[in-house]
Amino acid sequence: MARLLDIKKLNITFSSDAGPLHAVKDVSFHVGKGEVVCLVGESGSGKTISALAAMGLLPENSKVTAEKLSFDGKDLQTLDAESFRKLRGKDMSMIFQEPMTSLNPVFKVGEQVEEVLTIHTKLSHKDRKKRVLELFETVKIDDPERRYHAYPSQLSGGQRQRVMIAMALAMDTKLLIADEPTTALDVTVQGRILELLCELKDKFNMSVLFITHDFGVVKELGDRVVVMQHGEIMEQGAVKTVMSKPESAYTKQLLAAMPKFSPRKPSVKKQQKLLKVKELSKDFEVRKGGLFSPAETFHAVDNASFDLFKGETLGVVGESGCGKSTLARCVIGLYQADSGNVVFKGKDIAKQTGKELKAMRRHMQMVFQDPFSSLNPRMRIGESVGEGLRAHNIMPEKERRDFVHQLLEDCGLPADSYDRFPHQFSGGQRQRVCIARALSLKPDLIIADEPVSALDVSVQKQILDLLASLKEKYNLSYLFISHDLRVVSQICERVLVMHKGKIVEQGNTIDVFNKPKHEYTQHLLSSIPGKKAS
Repeated sequence: MARLLDIKKLNITFSSDAGPLHAVKDVSFHVGKGEVVCLVGESGSGKTISALAAMGLLPENSKVTAEKLSFDGKDLQTLDAESFRKLRGKDMSMIFQEPMTSLNPVFKVGEQVEEVLTIHTKLSHKDRKKRVLELFETVKIDDPERRYHAYPSQLSGGQRQRVMIAMALAMDTKLLIADEPTTALDVTVQGRILELLCELKDKFNMSVLFITHDFGVVKELGDRVVVMQHGEIMEQGAVKTVMSKPESAYTKQLLAAMPKFSPRKPSVKKQQKLLKVKELSKDFEVRKGGLFSPAETFHAVDNASFDLFKGETLGVVGESGCGKSTLARCVIGLYQADSGNVVFKGKDIAKQTGKELKAMRRHMQMVFQDPFSSLNPRMRIGESVGEGLRAHNIMPEKERRDFVHQLLEDCGLPADSYDRFPHQFSGGQRQRVCIARALSLKPDLIIADEPVSALDVSVQKQILDLLASLKEKYNLSYLFISHDLRVVSQICERVLVMHKGKIVEQGNTIDVFNKPKHEYTQHLLSSIPGKKAS
């Protein structure tokens, strides 16, 4: 197979005040014409900067050297900025993990795709718009004419990612570099994006360099896989070979950490009812146009009813916008429900106010998806974890400090964590801090809202193992919200499936996942990455 992108002994060094940082060391791999190569590894492994080096997009403080760095026969090391600009978008394109930050919020998405054609062609505005509408149809964006005039904020995450793919395909690109393009998406949207990329690859005979940390995606999409750690290649080869007979210890570790779809049997007897939600509803007024457009009622949670028992982990699954997080916020009292009851330990939260609500919240805590935005960047970790204890005036200062130290240790954090700041920790460590903070008030219930979706698979496994061990040690119950059905299948005894604000199915996880009754549940399960190939 002819090589389109050929990299041999690539080294990337960044200059800094602390001295040179050798980020990529002697990396060698290639992408053949019409081939899908997956770059796999954890955050900081060098995957993205290796791809950015090929695109000529590294910052000025970087130094790139290689025995060979070529694209379609061209030596990329000899290209100046203008030559790289002509190459990017025309023959080589890139789509990023978060489309919202890649699209300009003040321009219509159609105009942003059209800009590529303005730079690289001499087509008239009429022909450019026609081409954009054709691209929108190709990537299966519904109602292309209307979407052309939409702003990024008016599109869903999946639609925004399709716009980015349309932009990348505008010039019939030869190589598409996709950097974690499905990580932040729901399982069903992720499945549709992966199917779309496969279709487009075959239709245009396009090569794809797909960067990911999920071997489930690799199994579904890739021809070959390159495994990276700490800026070096640990292993590479055909996907089937590497996944069935991995040679590197690191590859084995990644494969072991990959969440597997294995619905568990309930291990908790339904004896003590901790939480009872009955006919809960929450509506929002939404304006689809400008400030003075008429408001419409959006039913975020519609007549939801369920029970959660002491010592149980109850999963809540569904796509973005289905009402999972709104339901959680109504349960904990951050939103006031429009109707229905939330009875926690025999008391209706809706009827509690002021001190009563504050006292009740001590017994239920929440862990959010993004730990960095959940922590005050100016507060030391020990202060953040002990904040709830101070607010409720629990135990003297010295005892609090000792207790927080013990909590941080229980959550697997370094001994010196107490006096450090959030930016001095990794994403997984910050999530451990948030879990320690939630535990500080010795709650009966922890509501975990997508607590591992933004983490690498190995870190994700560590956090899930931690949640399981803490559940046993502190006799906790969890309301666990996630769009990853593989994770839910492993840790939840029972599950609720939400769709458009309604609970469409609920029951023991093993029953719901192995014998789904509702069409939407079946659709969710069919979209799990790598499940078909398992």
